[in-house]
Amino acid sequence: MPKIKKVKKVKKIKKVKKVKKIVEKKTKNKKEKLSEIKISKPVNKNTYTPEVKIEIKKIKKQPSEKRLYEIKNFVIYPKHGVGKIIAIEKATIGQIEIQFYKIFIEKEKLTLTVPINQQVYLRPISSINQINKCISILKTKPKIKRSMWSRRAQEYDQKINSGKIYELAEVVKDLNKNSDIIADQSYSERQLFEKAYERLKSEFEAVLKISPEDVSKKMDKALGRNQNITETE
Repeated sequence: MPKIKKVKKVKKIKKVKKVKKIVEKKTKNKKEKLSEIKISKPVNKNTYTPEVKIEIKKIKKQPSEKRLYEIKNFVIYPKHGVGKIIAIEKATIGQIEIQFYKIFIEKEKLTLTVPINQQVYLRPISSINQINKCISILKTKPKIKRSMWSRRAQEYDQKINSGKIYELAEVVKDLNKNSDIIADQSYSERQLFEKAYERLKSEFEAVLKISPEDVSKKMDKALGRNQNITETE
């Protein structure tokens, strides 16, 4: 009888050890899982956190104030270039009073009427710093693109009508007809060059307030056109 009791005790001890091992494994697995979890909620300073995941929220753009232009101000209308506000008038259309600018485009001898609530299509003329940056763009080498001319012509036309002065300067630089890299030009290339050149020139005139001849000299010097002219003479 005492021997049987001993055997039973040994079996009980073995069972207890097995249960302990299973419990230890479970606790280890739980600890490993917990270490893999990234905590997104704030935790007390005293407690240890393996990694804290911070959620970054994007800040929405604040609405910008509308700029009001005055008579005799120069503005840029992307599809037509530099214009001058000659009047600010009111008109009633369908019992709604609308205020609009009258803008005269001197190069095209065209008068535009732009409602004030649609003045997002307008931009003020560039600063002197922006003009200086344009001159530095004109001094750089033109980019050679291997794509078809029809596709390039479309890209150049979009840049001209974008109203962005830096893109306009890039078109003038890339289509510079007196460049050594682009020796021969087609009729459409010359047309685009002249269109971009005149747009840029008119904005230079409005900002620098100098004669068209002096503006041409300044631009041609940056493009290296004066050097070619003196060499031929």
